[in-house]
Amino acid sequence: MEIFKTKSALEAFLKPLKASGKKIALVPTMGALHNGHISLIELAKTYADIIVCSIFVNPTQFTDPKDLEKYPRPIEHDLAMLNEAGCSGVFMPNIAEMYPQGADENWHIDLGKAEFLLEGEFRKGHYQGVTQIVKKLFDAVEPDVAMFGQKDFQQVLMIKNMLAYFHLPIKIITCPIIREDDGLAMSSRNIHLSPVDRENSLVLSKSLQYVTDHFNEFSLDELEEKAKRFYQGIDGVELDYFTIANGDTLEKAKSKNENSLVALVAAKVGSTRLIDNMIIK
Repeated sequence: MEIFKTKSALEAFLKPLKASGKKIALVPTMGALHNGHISLIELAKTYADIIVCSIFVNPTQFTDPKDLEKYPRPIEHDLAMLNEAGCSGVFMPNIAEMYPQGADENWHIDLGKAEFLLEGEFRKGHYQGVTQIVKKLFDAVEPDVAMFGQKDFQQVLMIKNMLAYFHLPIKIITCPIIREDDGLAMSSRNIHLSPVDRENSLVLSKSLQYVTDHFNEFSLDELEEKAKRFYQGIDGVELDYFTIANGDTLEKAKSKNENSLVALVAAKVGSTRLIDNMIIK
């Protein structure tokens, strides 16, 4: 497995591979890897010959500087996982490599109304930062396909909108959420959960599963109301939102007959903010 710190070194590695007709997959990450990330690499192998994983904690997508500061960076652990998973190369640039003019460079594109819903309401500017760095990674790698996890459902939608904005010929593959045995969605943030928080965090997947299991029994409003009740009376858990939305627009679903429906939730558990979702149809 090769490790690259600069775009030029990465390009030199990829150029002959592309010339020989090899398909390239990009798995963008911020490190602190878990089995959810590894599942992206395993799926990437079915779409491409060469798997490039990026590790870069992107400063422009953090709305809280403290969140950026405490983001876990277990780099040796990450590299060992990627090597074992059969990753071809790892792109590990520093901030100056990705933002030569400084991280406050001018960037703003039209991502559609969905940018301002749900996570966009709680983390203003977050998806501008996400699409900014993903565009830079796409420019550096020029992959045929790119893998993203379903757990960040809204993020995947924003990246697809960014692709459309720039007319980029990259196929986006959304990979299913990987869960712990008790249902908690795997996340790099789970490391911050105390034992009590870890137990309380199960309310997210339980409320989503309830909506999925009882979808045909109640109206959309009733399902949302029943899901929100799961969060009442749990000390240290603060619900930001629970919604059943149209999977294409993220606007609140008006009918069960809509083509794509997804239940999404965000909650603060202790001092850690978690998100989760389940696709209903």
